[in-house]
Amino acid sequence: MIRVVTKLSRAATTAARSGGIALVRRKPPVISPTPPPPRPPPPVSVRSLCTNNGPTINPVAIQMINYALSLARSRESDELYGQALLVLEQCLALQRDDNLKGTVLLAMSTLLYERGNFSEAIEKLQKVEDLNISSVGVRVAATEALVGLHLELGQDDIASTVADVCRHLIDTIEIEIGVGGFEVLDARIKAIEGIVKLVCGNIKKAEAFFQGAQEDKCCTGNIALSYGEFLHVTRNFSMAKELYEKVIQDMVEKKDFNDPYYLAACNMVSEEILLAATCALGQLEAHLGNFGDAEEILTRALTMTEKRFGSHHPKVGVVLTCIAFLFRHKAMREHSSSLLIQEGLYRKAIDLLSAPPLDLGGVEAKAHRRDILALARGGYAETLCIQQNRKAEGEKMRSWAESNWRNPRLTLAEALDISEPSSEVPVIDARIIRVL
Repeated sequence: MIRVVTKLSRAATTAARSGGIALVRRKPPVISPTPPPPRPPPPVSVRSLCTNNGPTINPVAIQMINYALSLARSRESDELYGQALLVLEQCLALQRDDNLKGTVLLAMSTLLYERGNFSEAIEKLQKVEDLNISSVGVRVAATEALVGLHLELGQDDIASTVADVCRHLIDTIEIEIGVGGFEVLDARIKAIEGIVKLVCGNIKKAEAFFQGAQEDKCCTGNIALSYGEFLHVTRNFSMAKELYEKVIQDMVEKKDFNDPYYLAACNMVSEEILLAATCALGQLEAHLGNFGDAEEILTRALTMTEKRFGSHHPKVGVVLTCIAFLFRHKAMREHSSSLLIQEGLYRKAIDLLSAPPLDLGGVEAKAHRRDILALARGGYAETLCIQQNRKAEGEKMRSWAESNWRNPRLTLAEALDISEPSSEVPVIDARIIRVL
């Protein structure tokens, strides 16, 4: 492995030798769960951005990025994770072009996010704003990832502000410079603006951002997934299914750091989109009553999640919650019972989501993953309350779930009871771990 790193570093050094850049060796950052406070972006020259939709691809840099990510994702040891960070830090130090530096920072933020280090992931994304001539493509990818992280952390106001700043940048370019060629990036900004509105429960405002999206040639990846979730929430199941299936087909071969126009980071990378689209499709099939297909699809999503993150990651808990609700919905629709299956799934999901103890009376859960926890505990409470000898336990759990439920569109009772064809349906977005 060391020989591979040395070879890559030497190749990058040769490419950057004219700039006289030295390698920098630093220790891996210490993981911190608390993200830094948001800060306003520095002034940026619109003209310096207008001709740079995406960065110039440096094959050696891309090779180093992909190697580092694969090394970290092997999950064999913390030492390999540290070595992967070192490769990326060396790659960053060797780059003379700010666009390529931005690309490396995106990769570093992704690696940090996958290890649960939200704080430093956000710092790396914010550093993109400090670059002098960062391309619009890199900035949009950083904005998309920042919005995704803040939504996952339950910081919806910050997510909205970040999206607004990037929207202002795109609009300024179009008005002052009049340069075209930003259709894909503009569509991506609309999609993240739309998902922020959807998370906040504002369906009408979200619709304005998704209007006409399906006819747009740019409707792929996060754009198509977010639009599909909007259609799913508004019960346009047939169109939502088409979009989910399109996303799954498109994402199978996508490589985030090989296409300058589709750069992505953190919970917005192609693997996350593929997982979220698979999970959403499984939920949709359950809402349609196709329980066999739903179980098969969600089982596939579970396998994908365990392979990518390991069997003890919180996102495994998210998928298990979806499977538990599949069995709940099936039991309600078919007037059958699957209490033991549901209970096992809920208990495992709640454990993986790191739920706080129930006996901490009056203490609310942190915003991070709170609505998923409330939904899982609410579903678990329902299975306990119908068992006479466990009703008290169930009532206590239900009380906790109700006090921590914050979804602006649905009450917890509505989210738990979707037995009627006209019922509002909850949709779990596995990218940002939120209930839409």
